[in-house]
Amino acid sequence: MNRTPIPALFVALACAWCTSVRAASPRPASGAAPEVLRIDARASGQPFPHFWEHMFGSGRAVLALRANYQRDLAMMKAATGIRYVRFHGLLDDHVGLADGHSALFYDRHSGKSGGRTPYNFSYVDQIMDALLAHGVRPYVELDFMPTALASNPKMVQSFWYHPNVSPPRSYAEWDRMIEALARHFIAHYGISQVSKWYFEVWNEPNLGFWGGVPKQSTYFTLYDHTARALKSVSSRLRVGGPATAQAAWVSAFLRHVAKVHAPIDFVSTHVYGNDTAEHVFGRPEHVTRRTMVCRAVRKVHDEIAHSPYPHLPLILSEFNASYSNEPDVTDTPYMGPWIASTIRQCDGLLQAMSYWTFSDVFEEGGVIRKPFYGGFGLIAEDDIPKASFNAFALLHKLGHERLDPSVRSALITRTRSGSLVLALWDYAPPDGRGPHYTPPPPHRSRRVFDITVEGFPANARGLLWRVDDRHSNVLRAFDAMGRPSWPTPQQIAVLRAAGRLAPPRPVQLVSGRIEVAVPQHGLALLQLDRR
Repeated sequence: MNRTPIPALFVALACAWCTSVRAASPRPASGAAPEVLRIDARASGQPFPHFWEHMFGSGRAVLALRANYQRDLAMMKAATGIRYVRFHGLLDDHVGLADGHSALFYDRHSGKSGGRTPYNFSYVDQIMDALLAHGVRPYVELDFMPTALASNPKMVQSFWYHPNVSPPRSYAEWDRMIEALARHFIAHYGISQVSKWYFEVWNEPNLGFWGGVPKQSTYFTLYDHTARALKSVSSRLRVGGPATAQAAWVSAFLRHVAKVHAPIDFVSTHVYGNDTAEHVFGRPEHVTRRTMVCRAVRKVHDEIAHSPYPHLPLILSEFNASYSNEPDVTDTPYMGPWIASTIRQCDGLLQAMSYWTFSDVFEEGGVIRKPFYGGFGLIAEDDIPKASFNAFALLHKLGHERLDPSVRSALITRTRSGSLVLALWDYAPPDGRGPHYTPPPPHRSRRVFDITVEGFPANARGLLWRVDDRHSNVLRAFDAMGRPSWPTPQQIAVLRAAGRLAPPRPVQLVSGRIEVAVPQHGLALLQLDRR
């Protein structure tokens, strides 16, 4: 039951924000020794492309037709550098590409259909148009098996929408469909556009998403046919794989591709923070959630370097702190330090990483029953931004040169205009408090950064943004409401407002120095301008 009137809730949140700003004084009290950062603003830097924000995952392809999906995509475009969206199930029956009805009139031998096309591109085009209308290109994941082409129509995966995961009954039929899809894309959108897309063959074939037996060799056959079919239409189309879970199969995949001379333009794989070392590295050791993703990325990076294709781009086409629904992880400010730490560790090891997912418009486990259930998305149901969304919005402000990469809890960058932008965080494991968020006690530990800047105006001004328990965190408002399972339109409006990124606080260097305190599970972004 909502026991807090809406106006009173706004007042309470505003007062909490003001109190937090006062606490972030130039020299905050803390029992911990400050972390000393000495920054030479004149030092040479290294390129720092925003590899973490160019690509995001989403639910199955047909969801792109929904208005709430498109609203969330617009929010992502406004807040981040998103360029690509990846999704499952473009070939599923509910998209209708090869739904079996048109195929009834299709002569498989002649390739003719008496004036009827065997394929229906209506929803396919609407999906692509929805992305392109927002300035976002598709990362085309080629799956799952249309029932009309399936070797086993009853071989379905356990997702709510039950995709078919069987191999094709005929690779000649599969090849024709892939070729027709590629030809249609080029005719409809032009090769200059489609050549900038990515085509990834299937999804996690080492798990239950692929029913071939044995899994690896039958997937390699699928890859060979798909890649050759695409390239037969245009050599400019980009194709890659193996799109495996848990950073698997990459060495074997690249050896196979080299052996049979199959086309390959990039390597893709997945890993999550709570994957186990036994699954990812083949040995029973403890690897923390903080380090798992980038240790796996380094493993794959090294496997590519020692393969017949040492210069292939690496795309981590799925990653997150959790592959399961953990409300105290993906819905909380914990994600800010986790994302920032992951970026710091993975820098230089890959070309792109795709956070799974940008939105909780998502149906793998069925229709969402309540907001803040530990969903993968950065944006909760009803277009409500989570703390993780605000973390990505902050990290978007980082510069394109990185200075002093040895610092563990900070990213120190420089913009093209010469401003300094620092991401500062205090990582700690998730609280494990379950789905009901509890604000931390006042004495909770925090990290203090003692920052001195040389080669920069000694009294430069700037801005300080925060994402933590008390800033840019919608869960505080949600708890004040009593966590309603079905928020009213008025409550949704309050939650959307409470989920927005909190305004920055003006700051200033004093004789080239400033101190910033960051609470546990907090992320701060400090921007210092030369002018």
